[in-house]
Amino acid sequence: MDAIVIPGGGLTPEGDLPPWVLARFERALQRWNGEYLIPLSGGTTHRPLALTSSGKPQYEAHVGAEWLMGRGVPEHLLLPESLSFDTIGNAVFARLLHTEPRGLRRLHVISSGFHLPRCQAVFDWVFSLPDSDYTLTYEATPDAGMLPATLAARQAKERQSLETVEALRNRLGTKAALLDWLFREHGAYRASRPAWECEADQAWLDSY
Repeated sequence: MDAIVIPGGGLTPEGDLPPWVLARFERALQRWNGEYLIPLSGGTTHRPLALTSSGKPQYEAHVGAEWLMGRGVPEHLLLPESLSFDTIGNAVFARLLHTEPRGLRRLHVISSGFHLPRCQAVFDWVFSLPDSDYTLTYEATPDAGMLPATLAARQAKERQSLETVEALRNRLGTKAALLDWLFREHGAYRASRPAWECEADQAWLDSY
């Protein structure tokens, strides 16, 4: 493969990788054999960005990249992407910023078991849009450190979100159509971006 891709999964309020995200990075490191590693995500629409002790924002992709560097991965093989705030953005910006310019076509995507069905649907869609010749493989990691009630709530949310992805895929069949929708309609990327979308008492919030 040309690259291992690690979709975003959130940070703790202290700016650390939570257990279910750490499991993704640990598996990526186990599989790594000299190819590029692409950690994704600036953050999530469901939480404010974590801050450093000096008040600077913590971007998930860079926290993950630093974790990998601390375990021997050379910096020149790390391609963090910190513009995205959801799984669709993960896939879009990974393709536009990293895989397309570098000709990286064989990608292995690693994410948590609860996230992988929607993740695969999104990446299959985004990376199959015209003018592409990608080969994608996928791998699930344990839903580590998540309370059963939180996991059940997140799994239910994932099933609902998967239906939305499938509807969008049927509607947006070109890169131009996808990008037009992303920057005109998606709440995380359009010019008139609203406040973050969730209430603090959502049962699945601790999974981000």
